[in-house]
Amino acid sequence: MKLSIRGIEFYYNSHKILKDVSFEVKEGEVLALAGPNGSGKSTLLKCINKILRPQKGTVLLGEKNIESFGNKDIGKLIGYVPQSVYHTFSLTVFEMVLLGRKPYVTWKVRERDKRVVWEVLTVMGLDKIYDRSFNELSGGEKQKVLIAMALAQEPEVLLLDEPTSNLDLKYQLEVAELIFKLVKKQKISAIFATHDLNIAGRFSDKVAFLKEGKIFAIGSPWKVFSPEIIKEVYGVQAKVLIQAEVKKPLVIPISSCQQ
Repeated sequence: MKLSIRGIEFYYNSHKILKDVSFEVKEGEVLALAGPNGSGKSTLLKCINKILRPQKGTVLLGEKNIESFGNKDIGKLIGYVPQSVYHTFSLTVFEMVLLGRKPYVTWKVRERDKRVVWEVLTVMGLDKIYDRSFNELSGGEKQKVLIAMALAQEPEVLLLDEPTSNLDLKYQLEVAELIFKLVKKQKISAIFATHDLNIAGRFSDKVAFLKEGKIFAIGSPWKVFSPEIIKEVYGVQAKVLIQAEVKKPLVIPISSCQQ
């Protein structure tokens, strides 16, 4: 399902966080949302998911305004993985992923709900640890469980806020590659916010740079990963090379422009 963001503006009190943000994400497309701290990435994801209500602008799922959907419908259409989960859960991996079926459950869990959970666990490589406590898992395993919860919703749109942050190198690559492949296979629309430009460049179709609440540049990684744009957005001198083996742009920071 195509996701369209049109003229979104959001204020905290009198402080404007998002300023006339517009873009589209097509079915089967991954958009990486990049930009410095405070540029509005997390706020934008929450506006798309109706966690926050923008003062101006619209979010369209297909041709329908998101405001026309109730919370249960949003739970079926949009899977959201927040930036950090600090709560402890005395639940097993299976039970955690089953929570993703909440929008579909009425009086009791159906066989279909269990089947969907098992399918997601298998795809995510979590089927062998289904009975382990969530609290006992490593950071990378927990992140995969949270993504599995979102996928268990069978969403049309997937929103992820820094899904590879605080992960070691192995899990960063594993999680990012898994997200990219699942989006392509299931033909859903996905946005992930990230500070890692090389993850963004390798595992997205488009990159949108936010600066001070505005879209500064948007396009393919090859289009927007230029030393000039990176300097304007981050205040950093950088080189952009080619990752020969994967034929993707590689950003190498050189120095702060303030030095």
